[in-house]
Amino acid sequence: MGIDDWGWRKGSAYGAIIVDLERREVVDLLPDRSASMTADWLKRHPDIEIISRDRCGSFAQGAREGAPQARQIADRFHILQNLREAIQAQLSRTAGSSARPLLPADGDGDEAAISCSAWDKHGGAEHRRLTRMTNQRSRQATFDRVRALRLDGRTISDIVQQTGFDRRTIAKWIRADALPQRNASAPKTTSPRYFEDYLSRRWSEGCARGRRLFQEIKARGYTGSFSNLERLLAKWRNPKHKATRPVPTVPRAQPFDPATGRSISPIVAAALRIKPRGLLTANQAAKVDALKRDWPDFAAMRRLAMRFRGVLKSKSANCLGVWMNDAQRSGLYAMQRFARVLQRDISAVWNAITEPWSNGQTEGQINRLKALKRTMYGRAGPELLRARMLPL
Repeated sequence: MGIDDWGWRKGSAYGAIIVDLERREVVDLLPDRSASMTADWLKRHPDIEIISRDRCGSFAQGAREGAPQARQIADRFHILQNLREAIQAQLSRTAGSSARPLLPADGDGDEAAISCSAWDKHGGAEHRRLTRMTNQRSRQATFDRVRALRLDGRTISDIVQQTGFDRRTIAKWIRADALPQRNASAPKTTSPRYFEDYLSRRWSEGCARGRRLFQEIKARGYTGSFSNLERLLAKWRNPKHKATRPVPTVPRAQPFDPATGRSISPIVAAALRIKPRGLLTANQAAKVDALKRDWPDFAAMRRLAMRFRGVLKSKSANCLGVWMNDAQRSGLYAMQRFARVLQRDISAVWNAITEPWSNGQTEGQINRLKALKRTMYGRAGPELLRARMLPL
């Protein structure tokens, strides 16, 4: 079987579709994509041997609970998408980046990227720290550019047109001698900082158990998650980690498209890194050459990405371990992070290389479902959609 999610309302409510990959037919539609509902459905069908899915954690958990006898297969297309997203995050460090040039890091710009340490097992805290650092550099670079344009005699309207920033922001930066710090918003009950006074008092009394503190502030109105609280407590448990991190390599200059003269965005650069040379158009090949020339790490990342594509098509999972070791030793933060994420789902990724199944049929059935849902003009309830999607 293949399983994937589809949107009742994009970004708000999702359901799940289950497809028989051998008969190429829709088996069932589920009103939501939760792990519990997936597990319940699988327990009623104990004869399932193979489950093809994307990298969604709820489907993986539901498959483990409802069909422990089945082999899970991660969809190869989604694995490559995860690789592209990791590379894009390395280049922009923030969603919706405006592709403005970043300031080089202080000190030696060729220092190796951060490796995963014992206190930050999956690199999540390190990734958030690097995102904040790079956002600050990006704002500082834009602030310096605004000041330089003003010294050249440009008007505020000209600066707004060239930078794309709000007029009030440009006017405020022109009057300031240094980059103004962003004002922190007042904490809400979803944030543990709202209860920071109470937490610090309990911490000084010797209570360092996260679960206990979580229950105590929850009784006082905390509505956030336990993981959010743990991030705050981790800073108190490890106060020395902030000063011991080297700074990863960042691009020194923004590469430009030789055909148009415009800067190449991180989204385009990430897509070109995972596309083979034989599939590139002449314009795309010129962009790749420009990226290799202006970003020293681009060639190394592209070589690793092309090797990973070869591993997925090789049908030999033994090459996967070698590639993951090389990615961890590459000194490239995006590849190190991607290899760590693969390790969490390693059995499904291993099966993706050795098994012929994929979620391509499931994606096609989702396109058919979307077409039916839109033709029913809001009358597409679960039972009606199921009746139209399932074979007679």
